[in-house]
Amino acid sequence: MLASRAVRGSWGALRSAVWAPGARPGKGRTRGALLPPAPCCLGCLAERRWLRPAALGPRNHCSGAGKAAPGPGAGGGAAAEAPGGQWGPARAASLYENPWTIPNMLSMTRIGLAPVLGYLIIEEDFNIALGVFALAGLTDLLDGFIARNWANQKSALGSALDPLADKILISILYVSLTYADLIPVPLTYMIISRDVMLIAAVFYVRYRTLPTPRTLAKYFNPCYATARLKPTFISKVNTAVQLILVAASLAAPVFNYADSIYLQMLWCFTAFTTAASAYSYYHYGRKTVQVIKD
Repeated sequence: MLASRAVRGSWGALRSAVWAPGARPGKGRTRGALLPPAPCCLGCLAERRWLRPAALGPRNHCSGAGKAAPGPGAGGGAAAEAPGGQWGPARAASLYENPWTIPNMLSMTRIGLAPVLGYLIIEEDFNIALGVFALAGLTDLLDGFIARNWANQKSALGSALDPLADKILISILYVSLTYADLIPVPLTYMIISRDVMLIAAVFYVRYRTLPTPRTLAKYFNPCYATARLKPTFISKVNTAVQLILVAASLAAPVFNYADSIYLQMLWCFTAFTTAASAYSYYHYGRKTVQVIKD
């Protein structure tokens, strides 16, 4: 008798835990009012594990919730973005991109080679520094070639990461070469000042194009692209001239032409292209940023 009562009590507790209140099957009631199921698709699992609920809103797409009554803007901007520019699930999915592309990895490699080059120059090991600089230049050529010829390797992150890697590499090289008395201080000061302003502008553009609510997690998440950067033509010319000056300055102590008049003329030409590049960004700044929309 006691055993049967214990079994009936356990079954009652189990039934109350499984069925929602007021929806237990019985007289005049139908089965199917189960509690919300666990996530059954990879999207729900990923959102529950990595994405912020407050930022992404409801997450019931795998159970069909929210599909029965589409809003008035279904298929338009209202479906992609919550009211008031909030960060909705469709908006997050539309801005997602794969950051692990070959050009992005090559750009990261170039950033990693920058301090190695700086150390070699300060130690006056110019022969090895020339070889490492050639490797860094090869990564610069390859990432651009791959991004132009394979569409799946092109990304908004790469449009910012590639010039950022160039600026980090050039800044460290010019500081190191100035320390080794191979490049004049005023020229290095001009180049570093321009690069610092451009990097600050990139961070500002990232902040302005990020959907609300703006959080640090979204700001530094490389998977969500909000803008593409398009450098001006004179900026590309200036980058090439700066790299040519670096190569010529690295080779100067190896081939004994550190006092050449042609090297000094290259200093002046580099200063001119640097000033022209800074002015081009000031004049055509808005045209160099393409905001990604849904």
